[in-house]
Amino acid sequence: MTASTREIEKLAAEIADKIYLDVAKWHLYLGDAHLHIPLAERFYPLLEADSLTEAALESVLQEISVPVGGGRRELPLRDLLPRAGQQDLMELLEIYQKDNL
Repeated sequence: MTASTREIEKLAAEIADKIYLDVAKWHLYLGDAHLHIPLAERFYPLLEADSLTEAALESVLQEISVPVGGGRRELPLRDLLPRAGQQDLMELLEIYQKDNL
């Protein structure tokens, strides 16, 4: 079963203002960085298939590149999320899965 746009947007909204990048102690929420929808698109199939694990989360975060310095470099999203933020994301996804799927 493929996720509808509405389901992806609902998950993206959950991620948007709760999870942030940390750069020099400056917090940029994933919604403001326009990363919440790509993340939701990647995580929703994992939630549907009940295959979300720490390793899967790490893999997705490693695979998503974030341009910095006007695109002069790209860093994996995993490198820009604080450890607590990564744990918060895992918890958010588990709760979303339990409540919505």
